[in-house]
Amino acid sequence: MRYLPHTQEDITAMLQVTGNKSLEDLFSGIPDSCRMTNEWQLPEPKTEWELNDHMQAIAQTMKVDQNFKVLIGAGSNHHHIPETVKALMSRSEFLTAYTPYQPEMAQGTLQGIFEYQTLTARLLGMDVVNASMYDGASAFAEALLMGLRIGKKKTKVAVSAAIHPHYRATAAAYLHPTEFELIELPYLEDGRTDLSGLSGLQDVAAVALQSPNFFGVIEDLAGAAQAIHEQQALFITCFSEPLAYGLLKNPGKCGADIVCGEGQSFGLARSFGGPGLGMFGCRQPFTRNLPGRLVGETKDLDGKRGYVLTLATREQHIRREKATSNICSNQGICAMTAGMYMASLGGTGLRELSRLNYDKAQYLKNALIARGARLFFEAPIFNEFVVEFPHDFQPAHQRLLEQGIVAGLELSKLYPELKGRYLFGITETTSRQDMDRVADEVQS
Repeated sequence: MRYLPHTQEDITAMLQVTGNKSLEDLFSGIPDSCRMTNEWQLPEPKTEWELNDHMQAIAQTMKVDQNFKVLIGAGSNHHHIPETVKALMSRSEFLTAYTPYQPEMAQGTLQGIFEYQTLTARLLGMDVVNASMYDGASAFAEALLMGLRIGKKKTKVAVSAAIHPHYRATAAAYLHPTEFELIELPYLEDGRTDLSGLSGLQDVAAVALQSPNFFGVIEDLAGAAQAIHEQQALFITCFSEPLAYGLLKNPGKCGADIVCGEGQSFGLARSFGGPGLGMFGCRQPFTRNLPGRLVGETKDLDGKRGYVLTLATREQHIRREKATSNICSNQGICAMTAGMYMASLGGTGLRELSRLNYDKAQYLKNALIARGARLFFEAPIFNEFVVEFPHDFQPAHQRLLEQGIVAGLELSKLYPELKGRYLFGITETTSRQDMDRVADEVQS
């Protein structure tokens, strides 16, 4: 049953104001060639229980369900979510998808996002962090646009080929209709980015690296920062596994100017690919070019502490040509969840969990090497790595799939030159027994 709040009298009154005789007249500006004229091919309506059965039947067609052990990272990681996070996130003070515009009505949400910004700034080593963006890919694209704004007359950005392919594809889509040029930097044999070509480039506003990169390799961010800044370009660092910074030196300490990435690991279920969380921060001088929104702390007329939107430079708030982005929302629930996750673990807990992820990845890596596999990239890794097997791994991969284990991602669809190489991702939820089963299949 449809709910239509407007009566026929309401509709007639509104049409008179707009100068139209019917609702159809409102769409007269759309050419016939762009309009759908045939009937919608929709199935017959179902009862609620029939719809549940239908959805269940669709779910059962999935080859991999929630009972499978997925040993793949590739931008989405399965981490344990503390019960404290689940309990707090269900409270009505926090449960909204939006950054609120009425601070007097939403102090709980605003304070929660302020805490998220503070914790994220400490994690990434940034001076300022915004109230979140859609996901890691859109945050990366917005970071490149931010770099171009700061670079003013410069028209090029350079990105590493070891950045997540989906992030690079999103950035290419953003820049395609513009005059800006996207340059790709190759990766070296050890899995790190080759920056040797930077010296020959002119008019580059920003250079972007991911660490750990798509192959799980830890980039030399400090060395990269020096090389990039020598070219008078901004240094952008992105990530898909923020947990790594519980163990590694954060990008801010390594000289990054803008940091962005995916925060899904912090309390968010994979949920077949979404929703995600775009984490985004920068150094203080670039704050006015930051996309999205900032929640700030202030005092009310009585001198009491309060929270408000401090900066909201979207085209809805200021002149369109001055807007720093046109995103129409942020991931309010996801940002709040990530803040609760970081607060629940604390600095010590985050460091211990990061170490556990690192150690488990080393265990599987060494077990596979002991059975004849070769580590394809020799640079240090965090919780993901690429291996090459002495024989075709596909039969073993299929056997493990039948046992409920997805053992790695074959990389040829994303990197044709890496055909036959597999990316493995390990987290604290991966048991030693499952890793041993994978290694035993390789040996057999």
